[in-house]
Amino acid sequence: AVDADVKNESLSSLQQLGVEMTVRYGKYLNLLTEHAENGLCFVLMNCEKFLKQQQRTVVSSLCCLRERCAGYDWFASSVFLMMSGDTEKTLMFLQRFSRLLVSAFLWLPRLHVSVHLPVTTVESGIHPVYFCCAHHIEMLLKAELPLVFSAFHMSGFTSSQICLQWITQCFWNYMDWNEICHYIAMCIFLGPDYQIYMCISVFRHLQQDILKHTED
Repeated sequence: AVDADVKNESLSSLQQLGVEMTVRYGKYLNLLTEHAENGLCFVLMNCEKFLKQQQRTVVSSLCCLRERCAGYDWFASSVFLMMSGDTEKTLMFLQRFSRLLVSAFLWLPRLHVSVHLPVTTVESGIHPVYFCCAHHIEMLLKAELPLVFSAFHMSGFTSSQICLQWITQCFWNYMDWNEICHYIAMCIFLGPDYQIYMCISVFRHLQQDILKHTED
């Protein structure tokens, strides 16, 4: 994107709140300096400008399809922290990363109302991560951890819902920063199916807590 065009863009109040949280977290981790906020805003506006070029125009009553972006971009923010707030490195990485298939699964805004998806899929408002990864998580959970699967079934709350939350937020607020970096690196180097294995591993780790809560 051309810098002049990007400067005409503006971030929504939701994105501004996300920027504040990201910068606060980055400073806590000693990864960012005082003036990192402007750099992150520039990265997010570049991403928005870039992704807009690959979006369909959809007429729909669904709120998620009327929005210009799919919520806050947690993946781009994670990369920004991994690059220690270096704007140029972050944008260069995202541009190259967008060519890989795994970007569809790790970087959720990448496929928001995208021209790369069938029209029927776009109009449904359901992200491919939900009906691909989340579906396989449900299947594996039933086979590997039947007690946890039953606990979710009894609660009336599907495991795929919480997994989509984890994946959308790149496990922020759920795992430590080192583990988040390992998760992103593992999916890039070993393939997007490791996103599924990661979720199953977390459920295995939480199994006793989940079963205890079910009893209570």
